[in-house]
Amino acid sequence: MREDWEHLKQRISLLDYLQQRNWTARRVSAREEFVGLCPLPADTRPSFHVNARKNLFYCHGCGRGGDLIRFVELAERLSFQQTVAYLQHGFALAHDSELLDNAARFYQTQLHRHPEAAEYLRQRGICDSRLLEDMELGYAPGGNLRRQLTGLGYSFDLLLRTGLVGNQGRDAFCRRLIFPLRQQGRVINLYGRSIGGAFPHRLLPRSKGGLFAWDSVRTFPTVILVEGLFDLAVLWQAGFRNVTSAIGTHLTSAQLAQLCEQPGRCVYIAFDHDANHAGQRAFPLAYSTVGATFLDIARRLGIHGMAPSHGGPNLRCLRHTFAVRRLLSWYSQGMDVNKLLPQLSVYLGMQSPRTPTGI
Repeated sequence: MREDWEHLKQRISLLDYLQQRNWTARRVSAREEFVGLCPLPADTRPSFHVNARKNLFYCHGCGRGGDLIRFVELAERLSFQQTVAYLQHGFALAHDSELLDNAARFYQTQLHRHPEAAEYLRQRGICDSRLLEDMELGYAPGGNLRRQLTGLGYSFDLLLRTGLVGNQGRDAFCRRLIFPLRQQGRVINLYGRSIGGAFPHRLLPRSKGGLFAWDSVRTFPTVILVEGLFDLAVLWQAGFRNVTSAIGTHLTSAQLAQLCEQPGRCVYIAFDHDANHAGQRAFPLAYSTVGATFLDIARRLGIHGMAPSHGGPNLRCLRHTFAVRRLLSWYSQGMDVNKLLPQLSVYLGMQSPRTPTGI
């Protein structure tokens, strides 16, 4: 047991741990010592000192001090054994995140090396190179991820446990475009969209986390919530940077909490009108929770301009296509979309439960 917690104290920096939890400090002279407000009680004057070299803290305000484990005991109100387990779990997550980050970086290097990936993006209307960088988009050609990651020192057992490869070492995301999913700056999962005949969507067997790119979207008073990441990509490309994605129609409690964190926020939900009715079933829950306006865009025809894959012409789809294209056009021209949205709602035959405050 002693070896476990001594190992944790050596591997986890107290200063890094505090800064990841938004503790701000200034360096004291040229020494490896930092001072800021105490994160334990309410504090109005900087009295909390951290010695980064020794990995120790002391607060002159409340008189408490110690090492990383002692700080977590106080901050989280845990026993010693609970604290060690808590830090071990966090350390394992950080290690996994580092692995996923390296996988994502490798996939990014492959994106422009394979013409099938470029062709799929062209078909989906994605052509902005800066957008690809912003979304950290990559491609898994298959066959070389295991070699790349084991070359960095990761064991095959770890790759297998995280779900990156199968029992035979085959890349789990073979022939998929890859979107890294981040939370507090760390990659916590990867989403893969098939460009071939395989099942379209794949995530690693772990939490998908919160809403996509929420740190950059949360400041907007009006947010558009879409189902898929390609929906988001096309809207971002058109100038709608207030768009986030739930990565599917199931909104987790954490995602719903994110939508509700700013009082008065106006949320437009634009889920697909699929044959399996997943988007339609998801809307009542989201609406009852966040009071959102539902934009039924009928399989995203108005965004990526693709024709229906089966059946004859659908007038409702065509009308939605026209309306959403008009909305994109108005926005790109810098027009006051806030005044035009009510007209768009009437055109779509919607009863808007809330008046938008801006977009």
